[in-house]
Amino acid sequence: MKGTKTMKDLTKYHGIIPAFYACYEDDGSVSPERTKAFAKYLLDKGVKGLYVCGSSGECIYQSKEERKLILESVMEVAKGKMTIIAHVACNNTADSMELAAHAESLGVDAIASIPPIYFKLPEESIAQYWNDISSAAPNTDFVIYNIPQLAGVSLTMSLLNEMLKNPRVVGVKNSSMPTQDIQMFKDRGGDDIVVFNGPDEQFVAGRAIGAQGGIGGTYGVMPELFLKADELIKAGNLDKAREIQYAINNIIYAMCDCKCNMYAAAKEVLRLQGIDIGDARKPLAGLKEESKPLAAKVKSMIDEAKAKFCD
Repeated sequence: MKGTKTMKDLTKYHGIIPAFYACYEDDGSVSPERTKAFAKYLLDKGVKGLYVCGSSGECIYQSKEERKLILESVMEVAKGKMTIIAHVACNNTADSMELAAHAESLGVDAIASIPPIYFKLPEESIAQYWNDISSAAPNTDFVIYNIPQLAGVSLTMSLLNEMLKNPRVVGVKNSSMPTQDIQMFKDRGGDDIVVFNGPDEQFVAGRAIGAQGGIGGTYGVMPELFLKADELIKAGNLDKAREIQYAINNIIYAMCDCKCNMYAAAKEVLRLQGIDIGDARKPLAGLKEESKPLAAKVKSMIDEAKAKFCD
């Protein structure tokens, strides 16, 4: 594969990109209508784009056809209005390529993929997996998803160097905890790539060290706070941005106190905010009745932070 890159305008990837939550009916089936309503909700909030069918989207517990339906529903609302990155990784290359081709047919801005999971594969196999997926969407940008704590594999500099030979590679969604990884990836890729901050608890730190945007799993319940923090960073007001980050982190810690999967807690908070997208899918633990007061507390914390920093 030739490695010649042409300069692309990557600014469409700069900013706040919520990791889109899976939207289900009360019976647990994928809900196109709730998916479209949630996409419209985030569009109206002014976010830059959406990251669809990733970890926060519960992709690991969905079929190919369900993932296609979710992306189709999102694109019905968002195409041409927001930047859309579709995560297409499956447990085998063929299914991943099928989702990649489908995403390109819908006109997404980029596809993304974690490395292959379960078996520990050598770097050349990981690169082949990613390049095969990318080849199925030859006219679409490709974003590497680095999440070693779940995938069991870290994006090394040697693997990044190999992937940068692919001219469609435009970015790294970095969900490892060390912000130094962001610095290293950005230093190596330069202006040819975008690095997204992944861990929401370090959004400000990640942006300060070089990330041009963020893709996060809690953006969906408090987009206003991340949008304001990003605005302050751009204005050079890191002190105020840090205040918002502290408030965000306290909200995240409170969400983690709920006795359920964090995305189930996020969905309950959204329900209290007037957006019902169902529960998390098993085997993810759903919200227990005893945790509903904690979810209500989280909503109150978000409301208070928005009143303090955004109004």
